[in-house]
Amino acid sequence: MEVIMKELKRKEFSNGVVYALETWDNYPIEVTSTHLPYYTKNCINDHTNKLKDEGLGDYTERYMIGVSCMSGCPVGCKFCATGQLKKWRNLTADEIVSQIEFVIEKNKGFKFGEAKENKINYTRMGEPFLNIQEVKKAIDIIDNKYPNVHHYISTVGLKNSDFSWIKDNITLQLSLHSLIENKRDWLIPIKNKMSIKELGQVKTKSHLKTTINMTLVDKSDFDINIIKQYFNKDDFFIKLSPINPNSVSSENNMGNGVIETTNLK
Repeated sequence: MEVIMKELKRKEFSNGVVYALETWDNYPIEVTSTHLPYYTKNCINDHTNKLKDEGLGDYTERYMIGVSCMSGCPVGCKFCATGQLKKWRNLTADEIVSQIEFVIEKNKGFKFGEAKENKINYTRMGEPFLNIQEVKKAIDIIDNKYPNVHHYISTVGLKNSDFSWIKDNITLQLSLHSLIENKRDWLIPIKNKMSIKELGQVKTKSHLKTTINMTLVDKSDFDINIIKQYFNKDDFFIKLSPINPNSVSSENNMGNGVIETTNLK
């Protein structure tokens, strides 16, 4: 397999890089290469979301690659700039794997698969379950080539999705964002998505709990009583995420959202 990806530009941070790439037919995609100290994996049990010091570890600890499943995205979330692209298409399994190979080639001093944690996040451009067959093929290729990899797949929760294959080293993230149904419909305007109640009924056989991701615009979007009503604490982990301001979020008057954050530079 050889799929040529052209690098257009990059943005470097203290703990990694975001790359803007281009496919052979001139479709833009985004891939990230990041690392964190291994102790941050246990932040839940330690009851903290803060770093112990300014050290950010390296790729021998938590080695994370964020890939795109599409160029562009038809979902149109109100705080995401990806939907602003004028056209979109699904990526092939080879194109998904090529993003990983691109990052590995950039990090020649560190062997992917041999870090304490090796993770592929399907969280950049696109809705994985609109391209799920190619995503599954990519996972098979990666698992056969690299040992000890964990796959982390983020979805808005499309109706009639098959989650039965989410098990072992594959974990699901469900994009919730608001516990007010009509507010969530506005934030995630694709029509054929699961209700909040239906999301709470999702079961997997992953080694890890299913993540409920909430990019909070307003405090009213979070209600612990609704969380308790629909999401069993033994099956779900809640992640509160900040808004990363962009032209789309600004047009929709999102501001910086509820969660305060400091970007690493």
